[in-house]
Amino acid sequence: MKRLEVLICAMALCLSAFAQQAEPFWLGADISGTTELEARGVQLMNAAGEPRENTELMKELGLNAVRLRVWVNPKRGFCGKDDVVNMALRAKQHGMAIMLDFHYSDYWADPGKQNIPAAWLRMNYAQMKRALAEHTREVLQALKDKDIDVRWVQVGNETTHGFLWPVGRAEENMKQYAGFTKAGYQAVKAVYPNAEVIVHLDGGCDPKRFNFIFDGLKKYKCPWDIIGLSVYPYWDKEAGLTSSWEETVSAFTANIRALYAKYHTPLMVVETGTEVKHPVEGKQIMAAIIRASKEDCDGHCQGVFYWAPELEGHYPLGAFEGHKPTAIMEAFTEAAGAGK
Repeated sequence: MKRLEVLICAMALCLSAFAQQAEPFWLGADISGTTELEARGVQLMNAAGEPRENTELMKELGLNAVRLRVWVNPKRGFCGKDDVVNMALRAKQHGMAIMLDFHYSDYWADPGKQNIPAAWLRMNYAQMKRALAEHTREVLQALKDKDIDVRWVQVGNETTHGFLWPVGRAEENMKQYAGFTKAGYQAVKAVYPNAEVIVHLDGGCDPKRFNFIFDGLKKYKCPWDIIGLSVYPYWDKEAGLTSSWEETVSAFTANIRALYAKYHTPLMVVETGTEVKHPVEGKQIMAAIIRASKEDCDGHCQGVFYWAPELEGHYPLGAFEGHKPTAIMEAFTEAAGAGK
């Protein structure tokens, strides 16, 4: 009997190892602003100047996944439920995996602002938790009704200080932040049982903020499946977290290894970017981030997503010029080719 048990365990380990090997390394981009660009009459093109729809273009560049943000009641509809379904259908058409990023706000949410949606402002904590769960289920069900698979779901965007402030601000109300996150987690699993839930923080080079949040979630028995990181050498230098892009790369990979050792859940770079005005250096930096994620994290980092590569103008970290991809995106194309 013992020999049989040993054999079964050995087979299970082999199957697990095979499954890990079969899992692709995810190369993605957040292209949530696509429909707004289209509404403004912007035509994206490939490097040769040939017109392309953005999802199609990302696929041509070697990406195998897209990330789409979700706002609760956006004034102009962009990143609302119907817009997200539209973009997800495009991703499905091109065989790309889909990540949803719930901001739980009517507009941008990030470490500097986590505004409660207007419709939820008069709610108490219990009511707001129910509204969050209902909103999450409603959006996901709309996707499922269109036979769209959702592989990952972020419960909050860059929730370094929690979200739905002040009710879910982590520094003052960690228990309520954990309660919101758990409500989102359970809502995701109710619609997509196999989707992986991501908790996402900024400053991937800084272990202190990750330990603070995930120790808090663990204390209040809030589950998660993947730890998501933002990795931006540009912003790290601006914030004084690192002094060079090389330091950011070294620090975030060390952080990933330490976080896996502590929490035993996989990780993913769900946002990254580099300066578009220096595309040659940008390609070098992005290639280093992808390479480090694949090779220096002991297999614990599952992918890298560029944030808004098509965005031009006031935002310095896009990857397009003249509505065409710069050399920065070649880092993804080359990494995709190397993985075949």
